[in-house]
Order: sequence, then C-alpha cells, then structure tokens
Amino acid sequence: MTVAQPDVSVIIGAYEAMPYLIECLASVEAQTLDPERIEVIAVDDGSTDGTGEYLEEFAQRAPMHVLVVRQENSGGPSGPRNVGLAKASGRYVFFLDADDRLGPEALERMVAMADRAGTDVVLGKVEGVNRSAPKSMWGKTVERTDVFSSNIKFTLSAQKLFRRALLERHGMRFDESLFTGEDALFTMEAYLRADGVSVVAGHTCYYLVGRDDGKHVTKSGSYTLRFDSARALMKLIAEHLPAGGRRDQLMVRPFLVTLLPQFGPKFLTDSEEIRRHKFELAKPLMDAYWTEGVAQRLKVHERLRLHLVAEQRPELLLDVVKFVKAKKQAAALLEKKGRRVYLVYPHFRDKAAGIPDSVYLAEPREARAFPGYREGGVDTFMRRAVRKARRVLTSREVRPAA
Repeated sequence: MTVAQPDVSVIIGAYEAMPYLIECLASVEAQTLDPERIEVIAVDDGSTDGTGEYLEEFAQRAPMHVLVVRQENSGGPSGPRNVGLAKASGRYVFFLDADDRLGPEALERMVAMADRAGTDVVLGKVEGVNRSAPKSMWGKTVERTDVFSSNIKFTLSAQKLFRRALLERHGMRFDESLFTGEDALFTMEAYLRADGVSVVAGHTCYYLVGRDDGKHVTKSGSYTLRFDSARALMKLIAEHLPAGGRRDQLMVRPFLVTLLPQFGPKFLTDSEEIRRHKFELAKPLMDAYWTEGVAQRLKVHERLRLHLVAEQRPELLLDVVKFVKAKKQAAALLEKKGRRVYLVYPHFRDKAAGIPDSVYLAEPREARAFPGYREGGVDTFMRRAVRKARRVLTSREVRPAA
C-alpha cells in the first residue's frame, strides 16, 4: 500500500527544550489538518534534560507520523534544521522552534493559502509571549505579494511555510557556519526566489515564546557574530540584485536591524578596543553597500549614526549616541518656506565636523510630524522653475524679428 505524500513536514530542532517542548508538541497534536497530512521530523541536538526521551515518547502516541533523530550537539540551529529538511517528504515544510508553539488551525490555514494562491512562502501572523514579535507586516491578509511590495523583509525568522520544491530546486539549506542570523539568510533567499509570498494576518499562527531562563538562541552570541550575519545577508542581497533602488530597499534591513544596534547605547559602555574593532568590522560593509539610496530610506538619527560609521568618526558618533540614548527630541529647523525640515542632532552645521546638511534632512515620512512642513514643496518648487524656464525659451522662439 502506498502512503500519500503529506501536505506539510513540521521540522523541529530541539536542544535543552524542556519544559517548553511539552506545549510545543501539544500545539502540533492539536492541529486541525488531518494527521495523515502531517509528518513531524524532530531532531534532538544532544540534549541532556530529557528532550530526546520526551520526543520519543511523543512519537509513540502521536496521531501523525513522527520521526525522531538524536545526534551529538551541533552548536547551533542550522544543523538540526538541515537534517530535518533532508528527511522531509511533505509538499511544504514548516520550521517550528521547540520552545515556541503553533496557533490553532495554523497549518490548515497556511497550507490552504499556499494552495489557493500558488505561492511559495506563507507568513502566518506571529504573536510574542514574554518577548516582542514583528508587527509591521500584519496589517492585512494578502494572497500574493513579494519582498519589494511589503514589509516582509522585517520578518526573516524561519518560522514560515515554505514550498519544499522551491528549496530543493535551488539546493537551499541553512548556513551552518553562522551562529546567528542563519534564518535571515535562508528566508531572504526564499523571498527573492519565490513565485509569490502570502501573508495570513487575521489569525495567529505562531506564538514566539520568551524563555524564563533567557536561553533563547537569538539572545546569545558576541557582537562579532552580528557582523558575520550582516555581512552574509548583504552579500546575498548583492548577489541577487544589481546596484540600484531595489537593492537599496532590501539593504535597509541588515543596516537597520543588524548593524545599527552595534552603534546604539551599548556602544557607550564598550571598551575603546571593542569600539575600534566594531569600526574595523563595519568599514568593508559600509564601503561596499552604504549608498545614498539606503541613507534616504532611514530616519535622520539612524542615517547620521551610520554616516559617521562610514566616515570612521567614532568621536562624533559618541555625542550622537548619547543624545539618542537620552531620548531627546531633536529641534526642527524649517527652511525654504517649510519645504525642508532639518533635525538638529549633534554637530549640525558644525564646520569642524563637516557633516553635510543632507544627512540631517528629514524625509517626508519623518518631516510630517513637524508643524509648518509643506510636503511636496521641493518638487512643486522645481516644477515651477521648469515651467518658468520653458516660458522664457518659448517667448524667445516666437519673438518677431526686429
């Protein structure tokens, strides 16, 4: 008798996951998708707290097929996920962390969405439990979008539904040399290669659980690992997209989420040696990928800090970080009859610092908060100037000969 291909392979990498694993597996068992349409591949990555034993117990009683793999500790989440992916047979795969849990009906809703829309990746709404979760992409359910037309670039965790044929066609696996940000690399590549992405925003599909012991993997690791992660993601984006607006749009993510925090409040307490090392690590990334197009997509204080990193000006950066940490509102300077709003952060128009005014110029989305700002004014001014020039040229062309 032949066994029908399951709709979804749920891949669980587990390390020292007790007692969170109990609720995790209960959320899988409670799914409304027919158990025959689900397979679970659970990889115990060398746990010593009973995780492996609990997985084997679950496999004996679960209504769906469960495969348990037990192995020596690999040192990170990529290895277990890759082991699970190699053994998966479902049309789709879903990566479930052992300390998190699925929402009710999550798999049924996501599989139905992928089948209906024909998309390769489905994002189900995520809620945080004792920790924060991404929010900007859950405004509405969208059957088909892409990484350029939405905010999905700001959720690059691996807890998505992926069409397995997409992953196999491109030989996609998690980078085992990275110990943080490996999921961002994998998910961004999937977004870039996907024939459409769907967003299920009206139903919570995933609960991101903050561990009481603080051992969640994304909280661990030294600052050098963050630079490794940023470097890998920037390189991937550059390999897939030529220089220009679309590349700049995606580069915002590693600059804003991965690189900029290294030059936030923590920078004030770093030793001189670490500050110097951070600048050294950032330099090749700024030289290769920091562009005017990326800069314009950031808020003024974000742009200013990264500008100073690009210019290798740590002494000026310290003043800016202190100002930002104090949560002060920078004064607004309106010029050109309100068409331009400059935010007066440290070193604005300081001749010794020599920072261009353009670094302090608020883009419309930030400038709108300030009374007196005239949106579209610069463009209107330019259009009037062009019309006036055309009138002058036209009058010269039709002027009768003397």
